[in-house]
Amino acid sequence: MRRIALALILVAGCSSSPEKRPGGYYKDDGPGDSARLASIPDAVPRAEPLHRWANRPYEALGKSYVPLTRVGAFQQQGTASWYGKRFHGNPTSSGEKYDMYKMTAAHPILPIPSYARVTNLSNGRTVVVRVNDRGPFHKERVIDLSYAAAYRLGYIAAGSTRVLVEQIVPGGAPRAGR
Repeated sequence: MRRIALALILVAGCSSSPEKRPGGYYKDDGPGDSARLASIPDAVPRAEPLHRWANRPYEALGKSYVPLTRVGAFQQQGTASWYGKRFHGNPTSSGEKYDMYKMTAAHPILPIPSYARVTNLSNGRTVVVRVNDRGPFHKERVIDLSYAAAYRLGYIAAGSTRVLVEQIVPGGAPRAGR
């Protein structure tokens, strides 16, 4: 009887702690299938009309934001995080469905839609993403990337990394050296 009670206590203790899965994600936020993440292409910048409502000033978690209303020069360094399966299929701020297997991002003020080059400052890897959502709204995070983009930048297991975000002007001069 004593062994059964001990076993029940151990099982109950395990079920109350967060369940960490391989790859640094919790519960069901990781990949839903074995997509060929390394072969997912970067977003291809193209001129698009800005979304009618997604670029208006807004408030989130008690803080006010004023999105940029034109595509132009913009650089920012800070921490990037990623979002995965828990948000897959949900609507973004642009009204599109979030697809964790596309090169997309959420940014608090970059125009929707727009494009950005994101460089992982710890390993030099770079991706091009299409900004179609708002966020992150956590202190010190500057951009949330799709699961695919975070995978390509090499920080899935860590959950976040320091990045350089540079807005891309479609049809603008290509950046030298990359």
